[in-house]
Amino acid sequence: MTKTNPMLDKLQSILPDIAANAGRAELERKVPDENIKLLKDIGLHRAFQPKKYGGLEISLPEFTDCVAALAGACGGTAWAFSLLCTHSHQLAMFSQKLQDEIWGQDPDATASSSIAPFSTIREGDSGVYLSGEMGWSSGCDHADWAIVGMRRANDKGELIYSFGVVPRSDYEIRDDWYAVGMRSSGSKTLVLKEAFIPNHRIEAAQNMMEGRSSGFGLYPNSDIFSTPYRPYFACGFAAISLGVAERMLVAFKEKTKNRVRAYTGANVGAATPALMRLAESTQQISAARAFLEKTWQEHAEYGRRRQYPTRATLTNWRTNQAYAVKMCVAAVDRLFSAAGATSWMEHNEIQRLFRDAHMTAAHAYTDYDVCAQILGRELMGLEPDPTMV
Repeated sequence: MTKTNPMLDKLQSILPDIAANAGRAELERKVPDENIKLLKDIGLHRAFQPKKYGGLEISLPEFTDCVAALAGACGGTAWAFSLLCTHSHQLAMFSQKLQDEIWGQDPDATASSSIAPFSTIREGDSGVYLSGEMGWSSGCDHADWAIVGMRRANDKGELIYSFGVVPRSDYEIRDDWYAVGMRSSGSKTLVLKEAFIPNHRIEAAQNMMEGRSSGFGLYPNSDIFSTPYRPYFACGFAAISLGVAERMLVAFKEKTKNRVRAYTGANVGAATPALMRLAESTQQISAARAFLEKTWQEHAEYGRRRQYPTRATLTNWRTNQAYAVKMCVAAVDRLFSAAGATSWMEHNEIQRLFRDAHMTAAHAYTDYDVCAQILGRELMGLEPDPTMV
């Protein structure tokens, strides 16, 4: 049966324009304003926003198909914009008061994030004062709010990993994003100086993973909000890796088809090594897509059934995606190593795909050395290692 995805159909119409901006996006080290406008004009930023505020609440498989397609046009744009989208799912688990502050004032508002708890905290009467230099905030130039990480003491003095939400007026953006991969993601540093975060804008991460956050249950008729925040927050990383790898197949074929060896004149596109590399990478990427689609479909089915995933299920979802990323990067490497010296030129799309592919495997969520340990412990019936993110 052919899948229908109206949002993907809309996206396909603007992808040529986004792809044409890829070079400029890298030079600017952020997503071009034009790309943001194109994506907001089709409503993609509303993918995981509650319908109450005009959101779409589309399924995870529909969304990840869009992210993969977008990544084929510009990996950095896909990275930044997918996070602006998935953060809306996380915000929907905060208090109704916070959601009204954000979307009641501006239904098109989005949030970036910096969730590693690199911050100092001072308790106030009805909230906290937060200071810190919060890095890796992808797409922050285009966000109206930011979700930031902290460790807040509970009544027992235990430090609890938590998230706070701050408006754009409460932080500065430091333009320090000089990276080899995902250059156009604009993952800059947020600088907070005694920013006050009231209690209704704070949630413990564990509560958001166990259905105990302030906003859990606000949307009982929704298929996407009876679930932990993290699978939605992180789904874009693997989708981007897949989209980059699928585009690499096309770029390699286009380059190799008419390529001749400089010193011998041999037709590289008809040579056995190139054909074998292309064949193996094609099958490896197809296997990664099938594995990811199965995993994402399970996410959607759990949501439709209002079934909360067990720890074992969450472990499989996360590590499946990380393994698929590993497969995609291997497929890209296989092709890049046979694409010739001109593929290293900065104007060549292939070198950008190579760099972006490796960045998809560098995130803490997709680090397979970490994920293999997490899955191994679960398979052996051991308790999770708290040092593993």
